[in-house]
Amino acid sequence: MSDHAVESMLDTTLEKIKHMVDANSVVGQPITTPDGTTIIPISKISYGFGSGGSDLPGKDPKTLFGAGVGGGVTVTPVAFLSVCKGEIKMIQVEPFISSVDRVIEKMPDVMDKVGGFLDRKKEERAAKKAEKKAEKETAKDDLSL
Repeated sequence: MSDHAVESMLDTTLEKIKHMVDANSVVGQPITTPDGTTIIPISKISYGFGSGGSDLPGKDPKTLFGAGVGGGVTVTPVAFLSVCKGEIKMIQVEPFISSVDRVIEKMPDVMDKVGGFLDRKKEERAAKKAEKKAEKETAKDDLSL
């Protein structure tokens, strides 16, 4: 009988934890702001449980059984995804766990800066090329006079 009671308590505990924690706990329901920005919360979930029981010696085994089951759940927000006009940004809440997390989080900014730098260099080269062409035209006109 005691094995059945502990099993029943474990099943009940696990069932309750399942109800508390589902996919919507990790990736939350999207929230849309009046300006059209959609914010999606992302969370980290930790849970644990334990159980134990014992048959105590005595004359009536049905009344000399003790058991206990316990569990807990922690939901910690870690980030928000912001979607605005097709642009997606991740806003991290938790401190960075590793340098890899930091690199991943900063990658869009780095790519924007590198792209801007390359665009400026391209514009500078085009301006220098146009300037040289104009100088050649001026020199050509001076020779023809």
